[in-house]
Amino acid sequence: MTSDTTLSLPSFRKSELQRAIQFTDVKNSVKSVSQKNSLMFKNLLLSLLTVLSIQGLSAQNPLSGFPKGFTPMEVGKDLAYHFVDCKHDLYAERWIHYAEVCTWNGALDYALKTKDQQLIKRLQLKFEPFFGREKALLPPMNHVDYNMFGSIALKLYQVTKDTRYRDMGLAYADAQWNVPEHAKPDEKAWGEKGYSWQTRLWIDDMYMITVVQNEAYKVTGDTKYIDRAAKEMVLYLDELQRPNGLFYHAPDVPLYWARGDGWMAVGMANLLGDLPKDHKDRSRIMTGYLAMMKSLKDYQRPNGMWNQLIDEPDFWAETSGTAMFTYAFIRGIQHGWLDAAAYGPAARKAWMAMVPYIDERKNVTEVCIGTGKKNDKQHYANRPRNAGDFHGQAPYLWCSVALME
Repeated sequence: MTSDTTLSLPSFRKSELQRAIQFTDVKNSVKSVSQKNSLMFKNLLLSLLTVLSIQGLSAQNPLSGFPKGFTPMEVGKDLAYHFVDCKHDLYAERWIHYAEVCTWNGALDYALKTKDQQLIKRLQLKFEPFFGREKALLPPMNHVDYNMFGSIALKLYQVTKDTRYRDMGLAYADAQWNVPEHAKPDEKAWGEKGYSWQTRLWIDDMYMITVVQNEAYKVTGDTKYIDRAAKEMVLYLDELQRPNGLFYHAPDVPLYWARGDGWMAVGMANLLGDLPKDHKDRSRIMTGYLAMMKSLKDYQRPNGMWNQLIDEPDFWAETSGTAMFTYAFIRGIQHGWLDAAAYGPAARKAWMAMVPYIDERKNVTEVCIGTGKKNDKQHYANRPRNAGDFHGQAPYLWCSVALME
């Protein structure tokens, strides 16, 4: 028994030793493979985290990282230089049209943002004839649309410090409140209440009035100008904003016309940007702005645009209103008034949808022409659409500048 056990022991140990060696080899092999896999896994994880980080940054700032052809720098440059070479847009071949002034403002803001001295100079030279041979083209100071001409003069003063611009601009700003002797009774009544005698309760006015008063405030530091703008804005909010946050074109026209509402959106966004934080009217205006932005987000079409009548899904997509709403979103996000996670993707989607409407001549297409109020849906559906209309060129420029902040 002992002999058998003694004889079998070496054989048993040899077998176990071989298995042990084999196990060790396998273990080492597994360890080697595991180390290699671990390295590969770490590299893969690092790559994945990098991608997620980039996506995270994009999600945090959806208003950046646009592809070639869609960058605000490219779009703004094309439209700004195109404007410099355009002929004047006139009312009845007589006076500078407000839509040209809006585009001028956008082009100048772009030039200043990019520090394009050549463009700044060309925009100034384009204005210079109004002091001489083109003086007859200056709009009279007797209508809300005409008086906003003063805004570009005041902007140019801030660039040049040439008092000719300041004097001209302030004359237009003050004329909005200085009631003339020949004013109609209803105009005098508005003035007696502390409003502009040019008040008419069309939503367009909340850009036309506030833009020139804002610029006068920036130039002078006199709070009467910003107070005027805020008081007027509150009036229009109280009279025209509906429970859904949108605005009728006028009290007797219960239709949500895109560009009309766009003037309100831009007017509120710009005014809130300039209004002192402790101003008595700030809370009321902010409430109106936020209500409108929420509604606009809900009415944005799946393609990123807004329609000619905002709440009519079968109407055509209109570019000027879309650009104005996009601008109001961008400014709200940048100031922290709007949640970037909620409104950033909507603004980006709109911008990406807007840019393809610019044709090879640098003209924005599908722009509704100037439109008076009318309580008739078909009136808005049938409005002609002009390529290169300054009503569209202007807000595209505003968006370009805003996106470069």
